[in-house]
Amino acid sequence: MAVSSAEFNKIWKEPVVKMGIITVAVPTFMCFLPNLYLYVTHGVFPSLEHALSAWVMVAATFGAFYVVEPISYYPILGLAGTYVSFLSGNIGNVRIPCSAVAQDVAGTLPGTHEAELVSTLGIAGSVVTNLFFVSLAAVAGATILNMLPPALQEAFKSYTVPAIFGAMMGQFGVKCPILVPFCFGIPLFLLWGAPMLGLGFLSAAWIVIVASVFGTILIGRIFFKMKLI
Repeated sequence: MAVSSAEFNKIWKEPVVKMGIITVAVPTFMCFLPNLYLYVTHGVFPSLEHALSAWVMVAATFGAFYVVEPISYYPILGLAGTYVSFLSGNIGNVRIPCSAVAQDVAGTLPGTHEAELVSTLGIAGSVVTNLFFVSLAAVAGATILNMLPPALQEAFKSYTVPAIFGAMMGQFGVKCPILVPFCFGIPLFLLWGAPMLGLGFLSAAWIVIVASVFGTILIGRIFFKMKLI
């Protein structure tokens, strides 16, 4: 039975936001418990200067993801899926593929209420499955990996992540092949072409990430307006 946007917001989104704030805020606070323990029991606590220096070093590498990931992942994950994914982790290599596959199998249209519900179910299933296999890998993974020939060990370490993201590119590229050249072209130009033109500052990691994500989104929007996709 179809429901209006107002009904969907009341039935689904409002409870999700309330629960999501709690489930994200509580673990965030718990991340500081080791620091509080060290301070209370041993009187050890970093100065503001050291804390800010550490944060700047992290932000210099990962700061772009603070903005890029929530915006670029939200259309696929949905509201509840975003809360669950950012709490459980492995977003790009597990949650998004599971969400996309679940929506494909169910035949839902991206961005609809049905797609959000299906996405949440797919992500929830991936969390349970992931928890089981991560626990198994933590216990037996290192032992199994050490039994493999050195060449296979190196292959697992070097190519697992690129293989996952390559599969994701293939999965989404089939749906919108017109955007694939831009997905590759923008980062390749910034990494290789820009330095050749004396614009080496454009090859900074955070610039490449932001420009690639939002540049592709902008081009996709233009093509959508032109009815090419």
